[in-house]
Amino acid sequence: MRTTLITGSSGDIGAAIAKALAAPGQQLYLHYHQGEAEAEKVRAHCEKQGAKAALIGANLQATEDLDALFASVHGPVDHLVFANGQSYYGLFTDMGDEELVDLVTLNVTAPMRIVKHFLPPMISQKYGRIVALSSIWGDVGAACEVAYSAAKGGLNQFVRALAKEVAPSNITVNGVAPGVVDTKMMDAFSSEEKTELKGAIPAGRFGTVEEVAGACSYLLGPEAGYINGHVLSVNGAWGG
Repeated sequence: MRTTLITGSSGDIGAAIAKALAAPGQQLYLHYHQGEAEAEKVRAHCEKQGAKAALIGANLQATEDLDALFASVHGPVDHLVFANGQSYYGLFTDMGDEELVDLVTLNVTAPMRIVKHFLPPMISQKYGRIVALSSIWGDVGAACEVAYSAAKGGLNQFVRALAKEVAPSNITVNGVAPGVVDTKMMDAFSSEEKTELKGAIPAGRFGTVEEVAGACSYLLGPEAGYINGHVLSVNGAWGG
C-alpha cells in the first residue's frame, strides 16, 4: 500500500489530485485548513474509489498545527504532494509585514518543514516521491504578485536543490507550475477579462484541474522515476 499526504486537498487542484490518486491500495491523508466540508466530499469520493482516506485539519502557518499534522500521520509516507498555497494581489509596497510573513510561511517554509519531517523514513526505505505545486509566476514573476512570485520561485529552487541531495536514495522531487487554470479563483474576473486572457494564451483556453492532477500523478508514478529536480509547466504555451 502506498501512503500519500496531500496538503490543500479541499481546494480545486488539491481535490482533483486526490481523486486522481484514489484507488485500491492507496492510503491518502487529506489535509485542509478551513474547507472541512469540501475536504469531506473529497474523502467520500476517494473511499468510493477503493482508497483509504483520512482528513487532517491544520493551519500550516502555525507550529502547533504542524506538530498535530505530524502526529496524525501513522507510519512512513511514500508520497508528498503540496497543493496548498496563498496569493496576494496588489502593490508590494501596500502589503503588510504580517501578510508577507504568512505568505512565505505557507508557500515555502511549511512545505520545507513537512518534507524535513517525513524525509528520513523515505531515505531509510530508499523510496519517495515529492511533488510541489508552484506557479508560472515562480518562473517569470508578475507585477502585483511580487511576494507570491518570489515565494514560488523559492519553492522551485527548493525542489531543484533537494532533488540533487536525495536522488541517491531513489527519491524524486519535482514541481508542477500551472498557468491559468479554471478554478474558483477565476470567478473574480469578468467575462470580458477572461476572454482577453484566453486570447493571450496560445492554446486559446484555460487549463483544467484534471490536467494539473494528471501531471502530478505522472510525476508520482514509476514511469517518472528518472525525472528529478524538474518543474513541469502546464500552461498552454503561455509565457505569462
